[in-house]
Amino acid sequence: METRIVPPSSAAVPVAPTTLETATIVGRAAPARREITGTGFQVFPLAMSGKRFGSTVSETGAGEILDAYTALGGNMVDTADSYSDGRSEQIIGEWMHRRGNRDHMVVATKVGKSAAHPGLSASAIASAVDDSLRRLRTDRIDLLYLHIDDESVPFEETLLAVDDLIRSGKVRTFGMSDHTGTRLLAARIACALLGVAPMTALQNEYSLMKRDFERDLARVAGQQGLAVMPRFPLAGGFLTGAYRTRASIAESSAAEYIAPHVGRRGRRVLQALDRVAAAQHVAQATVALAWLLSRPGVVAPVVSVSSADQLFDLMAAPELRFARHQLAELERTSAS
Repeated sequence: METRIVPPSSAAVPVAPTTLETATIVGRAAPARREITGTGFQVFPLAMSGKRFGSTVSETGAGEILDAYTALGGNMVDTADSYSDGRSEQIIGEWMHRRGNRDHMVVATKVGKSAAHPGLSASAIASAVDDSLRRLRTDRIDLLYLHIDDESVPFEETLLAVDDLIRSGKVRTFGMSDHTGTRLLAARIACALLGVAPMTALQNEYSLMKRDFERDLARVAGQQGLAVMPRFPLAGGFLTGAYRTRASIAESSAAEYIAPHVGRRGRRVLQALDRVAAAQHVAQATVALAWLLSRPGVVAPVVSVSSADQLFDLMAAPELRFARHQLAELERTSAS
């Protein structure tokens, strides 16, 4: 699942307008891309989520978002066969076809949750990938995630099925989503015993407000050299500073994700974000993403927006550099 961005409230620290139009006029250099180790893929340090495409974001709106994202240096899109019942993949595929830019994009999608092909059996994976390829209008998926941990299917069956897809060229590499450290280790051992392609990426929830990842998964991911692609990097929009009281989230469609963060610890984190954002002359969301990008192993947090105009603040995050005391303050206030 990915983070949904919302406009800042009046309580947020005032910053200069940072719209796509401003970026076009002023210009900006894209930051260095980061490698998904062992794959040859070099990606912009933020991936664009297609989770809302085809549901709360129209096809036209999605096209505008993707145009803006790539204009600002982005080159990785993240979706799933279950997002909007496959409509998200279709919208992305049609956009790439219109722009003729498939070879310039790193395309990640996920299988395991769709109604048409649930689970991670060999037959479900093979059918799901074929349907995803058709919707994406491409001959290969660059990064295929196992969207669930399907313990009803032996890892051996799942991993052999994925390896067959990699050998056939339909998939370039694969990763996991929402697996425990124990299961990651089991998968790595199974890959070695079977002699199949190893996983290269991991997508789990990780943000200033959700640091459970650091307890176990970070160590396992580091040992295995996995590229960490955090979802919900802005805690459902909470870290934009737009929501500071329970009353303020009452009408939000993301209330279920934001509500757990409204409290004493959340206030401390937002206050720290306010101070660092003011000192750096950037938005709170920029600071929150830049902090995440400073963490070991993090390659490209997966972000979601509802309009292209929200992108510039987010895309500035890879360029932000913290003073030592600013990082220390963010660490201290976000510690659980």
